Amino acid sequence: MATAPYNYSYIFKYIIIGDMGVGKSCLLHQFTEKKFMADCPHTIGVEFGTRIIEVSGQKIKLQIWDTAGQERFRAVTRLLFLEASAKTGENVEDAFLEAAKKIYQNIQDGSLDLNAAESGVQHKPSAPQGGRLTSEPQPQKEGCGC
Repeated sequence: MATAPYNYSYIFKYIIIGDMGVGKSCLLHQFTEKKFMADCPHTIGVEFGTRIIEVSGQKIKLQIWDTAGQERFRAVTRLLFLEASAKTGENVEDAFLEAAKKIYQNIQDGSLDLNAAESGVQHKPSAPQGGRLTSEPQPQKEGCGC
């Protein structure tokens, strides 16, 4: 059965960091669901959410990781700093969109190496040969061990 191709050009990976109990999960929920979760349970380990946005005509999938206040993630940040309120929604959209615009600009001007795993950016996954994603078994070619 054929599935639809990916409808985005890039994946940007974000990490929300901060002390325990400051509202990182609520911020993630406000951005992905557009509503405030008053009784947000504490995160155990790491959770993530996704949302597809548009920047300069390109669809970009944001993969946003919520770190449960784990100190070890602070070392991987080089994050643009913006203040936002998960409760009121103030600046939540802007915070994620401004970061995406900055990342996209860095891709365009060549200052971000997409081949580096630590960049946090990926091109969309490519479709298999034939230009479509499928779960149907493919016939084997004669003399081919595939």
